[in-house]
Formats: sequence, structure tokens, C-alpha cells
Amino acid sequence: MQRNVIFVAVLTAFITTFMGSALNLSIPAIEEEFQVGAATVGWTITIYMLTCAALAVPFGRLADLLDRRFILSGGILIFMVASLGAALVRGIGILLFIRFLQGVGASMIFSTNLAVLVGAFDEKERGKVLGYATSANYVGMSAGPVLGGLLNGYLGWRALFYVAAAVCGAAFYSAVKKLPPKEQKQGFYHSVGFDIAGCLLYVFGIVFITYGLSIITEKFYGWLMVAGGLTLMVCLFYTERGKERRVETPVIKISLFHHNGAYVCSNLAAMMNYGANFAISYLLSVYLQTVAGYSSEKAGMVLIIAPVVQAVLSIFIGRISDKGSPHLLSALGMGLCGGALFFYARLTENTSMAMIFSALAVSGIGFALFASPNANAVMGSVKSGDYGVATSILSTMRSLGHTFSMTIVTMVVRYHMGNGSLKEAGKETLLKTMEMSFFIFGVICIIGIFMALKRKVW
Repeated sequence: MQRNVIFVAVLTAFITTFMGSALNLSIPAIEEEFQVGAATVGWTITIYMLTCAALAVPFGRLADLLDRRFILSGGILIFMVASLGAALVRGIGILLFIRFLQGVGASMIFSTNLAVLVGAFDEKERGKVLGYATSANYVGMSAGPVLGGLLNGYLGWRALFYVAAAVCGAAFYSAVKKLPPKEQKQGFYHSVGFDIAGCLLYVFGIVFITYGLSIITEKFYGWLMVAGGLTLMVCLFYTERGKERRVETPVIKISLFHHNGAYVCSNLAAMMNYGANFAISYLLSVYLQTVAGYSSEKAGMVLIIAPVVQAVLSIFIGRISDKGSPHLLSALGMGLCGGALFFYARLTENTSMAMIFSALAVSGIGFALFASPNANAVMGSVKSGDYGVATSILSTMRSLGHTFSMTIVTMVVRYHMGNGSLKEAGKETLLKTMEMSFFIFGVICIIGIFMALKRKVW
């Protein structure tokens, strides 16, 4: 039974990250087929991202209250049907709606696959099984540009969705037929009300913050959206704190944060790690093509070094975190990531490719040392009945980190180039932009080290 749980968790972790990294390569083909502008096609990515970020926590709370297997199976089914629909669609409007549905399915998966995985194993094996899921995430990330490029080039962008539907079909069969029908040891089967008002505050708050950050350098109202989102989150904090005293099921238990410093620091460390490292592939891909003169295909092959190293090491690091101290491993991982970032900040026209390969390998080792142990620390700091919302918040930290990362890059580009495109920049301007961006990300990693170590005190 436990192998089936691992199988489902690994498949779902793989396909969600694979689609995220592979579809980016298909944007020009989709734009050409439907004869629409880049801004419109860009919403195929944006609407998926916003939906995943906004709905993960509500679904995670619902899963904690009802049945995690049911929510996970439903998410896989929605993702599968939406993938088939996207492969057959004939209009951009319908494609955007289907991508929204895919985001709904993905948010249901994000909020439950790790919770189901961890709940099926003893806490002494928690790091090991989280290592499997983490490895699958980065296999999907590294396979996305390579396999996605091949599928898009030879079979067209619709082939990506057919592959996603096929993988989800296998995961759905296993989830329905082979996972345990109940999670009785979790002890959360009870009839309770669902915090709809709290969910609405959370959903709109996250949407305003995430989307506001993504447009903050282009639209004047981006700042207003971020401010509005933060205001909604403050309102959520005060209303949920009051509800927790009166009812059993607020959408977010404020006590998870208020009386659990280790949990807070682990989530903040996750947001900082994802925020500091997400833009590496974007900036280095431009560097490799503009400065080193590589083709896009060759640059993509170079950039998979880090995720491949992480995918290979994550399983072993997860096992080590069960026996050692997760906070020390994740702090070491954050330190290695920071060191690599400061190296990237010093790239020049004459930097050898051997040094770049080595730095990417160090980044991969750092990612592996951080991701599984940090997730282990998050899950180890909450009760089993809160696994769903805990994994959902960790997923949201990843989404916010990604958004913060690209926001910082956009601001630095605006500082050096105004409205110019980074890919059209001269070598000197590009190197200055990279130096400032990577230096900021390196500083974020240093702060993240203290966050990872801080939780040792709690």
C-alpha cells in the first residue's frame, strides 16, 4: 500500500512541475496558431499560476476536514480532463478557461499529495518519502525544457497536454483503486462547517498580491493591488484569530504561526529560497545566448545541470534528514545556493564554462540540501490533522517566491534599461543587470540561512 502512495505522489509531483516548465516553450506556437498577442497568450501561464496560489490553502483545509484521498483523486481527475480539453480546444478563450480548470486541479493536488504521502508513513521515514516527491518535482522541472521542446517541435504544443492526460490517467487509477479509502489514523473525520468567509478573504488577498507583484513595474495599479491584498490578509488574520477561539475550522489556524516559530521560519525560509533561485535559469539562459553565443537548445541542456543534480541527491538527502537535523541541512543548502548566486553575480565575458557548470552543480546540491529537509521540518512542526493546510501553505510560499523573484529581476532591468528587453541588451548592460540581480538574491539567501537556523531555537 505504501508503494502505491509513493507512486501517486511521485507522478503528481512530476506532471505538475513538468507542465509548468514545458508549456513556456509553446507560447510562441500558441500565439501563432490562434493569431493573438503575446499578452493574451501570457494569460495561459498567469491564470494557472494565480489559481494554484489562491486555492491551495482552501483545498488543503477542506482535505484536512474531509478526505485527503478524495480531494487528491478529484484534483487528478480535473487536471486530466482539462489536459484533454486543452489538447482539443480550438479557441484561445476556451483554452484560458481550461487552464483555469487545470489550476483548480493542480491546487487540489498541491494541497494533498504530500499530506497523503507523509500520512502513510511513520515520522522516522518522513524525510525519505519527501525526498522521493522532491526528486520527482525536479525531474519534471528538468525534463520540461528538453522533452517539452521535442514534443512541441515534432508533434506540436497539443502533445504536451496529451502526455499530461496520460500520466494523470495512471495516477488517477492508482489513487482510486490502490490508496487506502480512509485516513483513520489522522482522526479528522467529523461533521463541521467550512469557513467560507475566511476562504474568500484568503483567495482574493493572494490573487491581489500575486498578480499585483507580477505587474508592479508595468501598471500603476500594481502597487494598489499589492496593498489591497495585504490589507485583506491583515483582515484575515484578525477574523481567523477570533474564529479559532469560537469554532474548530477556520481556514487557517493562526496558532500554527502564533505559537509555532519553527513552522513560521521554515515557511519564510522556503519563500526566500524559491525567491532567490527561481530566476537563475532565466538570467543564465540570456547570458548563455547573448554572451557565450549558445543556441537556445544548447543553453537549455546546460541549465538542466542544477535540477538533475537535485533530483539525484534529493532522495538521499531526505533519508539523511530523518537521522540528522533538518534545520542544519537546509541552512547548509541555503548557504551553498547563496555562494553560487554570488559567483553568478561576478560573471564576465571571459568566465569559463567549466566554472559555470561547477556553479550550477553547487546550486543543485544546495537545492537538494534545502528542499526535502525544509519540507520535513514543516511537516514535523504541525499535527497530522493539519498536514493538508501545512503543505498548501508551503506550496503558496513557493508561488510567492517565484513571483517575488521575477519582480526583482523586472525592477533591476527597469533600473538599468528602462522599458528595454533584457534579451536585446548589450553585453555590458546585461552583465550589470545580472550582477545587481544575483547580488540581491545572494543577500536573500544569507537572510534565509538565519531563518533556517532560527527555528532551532524554537
